[in-house]
Amino acid sequence: MKDSTGITAGGAIFGKLKALGVDYVFANSGTDFPPIIEGFVEARRAGLDLPVPVTVPHEHAAVSMAHGYWQVTGRPQAVLLHTNVGLANGATAAINAWCDQVPMILMSGRTPVAEHSRFGARTVPIGWGQEMFDQEALIRETTKWHYELRFADQISELMDRAWAIANSTPKGPVYLSLPREVLCDPCPRAGLDAPSRMAPVIAAPDPDALAQAAEALARAENPLIIAQRGAGSDAGFETLQRLCETHALPLSHYWSNQLAMPLSHPCQIGAEPHQWLAKADAVLILDSLAPWFPDKVRLREDAVVIQAGPDPLFSRTPVRNFPAALTLAGPVDRTIGALSRAMDALPDLPDRSARRQRIADASAKARQQVVAMAEAGCAAPMTKDWVSLCLGRAIKAQAAQGRRATVFHELGCPLMPLDLDQPDSYFQEPHSGGLGWGLPAAIGAQMADPERLVFATMGDGSYMFANPTACHLVAEAHGVPVIVLVLNNEEWGAVRHSVEGLYPEGAARAANEVPLTSLRPSPDFTRTAEASRAWTATVTEGAELPAVLDEAITVALTEKRQVLLNIAIARVSPH
Repeated sequence: MKDSTGITAGGAIFGKLKALGVDYVFANSGTDFPPIIEGFVEARRAGLDLPVPVTVPHEHAAVSMAHGYWQVTGRPQAVLLHTNVGLANGATAAINAWCDQVPMILMSGRTPVAEHSRFGARTVPIGWGQEMFDQEALIRETTKWHYELRFADQISELMDRAWAIANSTPKGPVYLSLPREVLCDPCPRAGLDAPSRMAPVIAAPDPDALAQAAEALARAENPLIIAQRGAGSDAGFETLQRLCETHALPLSHYWSNQLAMPLSHPCQIGAEPHQWLAKADAVLILDSLAPWFPDKVRLREDAVVIQAGPDPLFSRTPVRNFPAALTLAGPVDRTIGALSRAMDALPDLPDRSARRQRIADASAKARQQVVAMAEAGCAAPMTKDWVSLCLGRAIKAQAAQGRRATVFHELGCPLMPLDLDQPDSYFQEPHSGGLGWGLPAAIGAQMADPERLVFATMGDGSYMFANPTACHLVAEAHGVPVIVLVLNNEEWGAVRHSVEGLYPEGAARAANEVPLTSLRPSPDFTRTAEASRAWTATVTEGAELPAVLDEAITVALTEKRQVLLNIAIARVSPH
């Protein structure tokens, strides 16, 4: 980077972020931003390589866009918010990123400390109204590291540290508070154009624990794998399939928010592992926050439970008491690879042909039941399973033409009927449940990979939580052809199902309308999207859906235009 004068610390931040591999800074600006905006323009005039700033009119959406971008690229992005109020609006999305172990660099301005006599001091009443004793407390529990910038010459080193910690095992968001006076100061150029001088810490399983886990799984008569957050990478996805095939290991996607193997794979037994758990003598849990329902599962006394993942015990979760006879700490894909090699090297392995066939038969039967239930939902109004089945078939038709696709699901299209087969083809809302994630995350993913087909499928309540006007504005401004499916049952279906699950014979179940769950009268969501020139359609008949999906995909591919389908869904009890 050539030496020149006049770049404030606010602009220097952008140059350093680009050197760290950040392509976009998703931002919602405020009165703390003058040195950031001025510095950015100065840095651009100086010819510095900078990330693209994206104006996002709501902070929850901004953080979620960075979340989705990372999910399809593995490259952490940055988010820049407005003091404490912007950080508060983004806090729910930060909780989601923390729960999903998504690395990103979160930043927000801080109201000036000085009331006068310093350049950048307070100038408007909100400078007093937005000051807090401890602004970082808003996101302290959902970040791996946090700090307040004290001097401009700290920027390069602090960003290096933030990036390295965010990418260390387990990954997650970090936070930097930016006082306005500091941002107004000039910043030295040293290190601003260089990648991080700090390497992330990548954990690896203990060799002894790995050997014991390999022995337990290889010798087990009734083993089981439960995977919730995928296999870690394309390589892990392939290795996990070989591991299951070679050693006849059944795998369940119980409450999974990522795909660990193709849903059509003969070792994939579906989303309900309870019957398998009752017989299991060895259970491998891959990065699963809650691998089963404790009130419904009783394990064998001799069952060996192996917890594997970046943080196998989920140490920042206050209560999580699932057994863990063995723990394998490290990235999931590396652990799978190491476990596969260790199991293959064991001598005198028993023949598993009979078990392999039994698992394949169970897998085929489960798949048939999924398809039959979905096809039975082709009605008016249709079921979510039918929408999911139709979308999966449309995706497969596009895959035959060489196109990749990804579904972001937030109480929208269930996983099993989709029948997906690629490692990054499915992301479900984080188990933290901060609704409104699906649409902005899909937009972030689409910005990361413009040629990919990206679908956001969500319930009507989740769509409203997404700040859709803000999301559609960003999609139009940046030419993002995301395809949105609003599965509209005019209620908080998840809340009603939770009430009925806890009180199956209760008064609420017998009521015509469960209180606090109705979303009637339903808004016309197509008009929200049309305000940003989206192509829209309302679908009420199940038989019409496949043709409408095909048309929607054609519009997205040929016109590079966002799409929204408002789909009438039946109110049904969970199955």
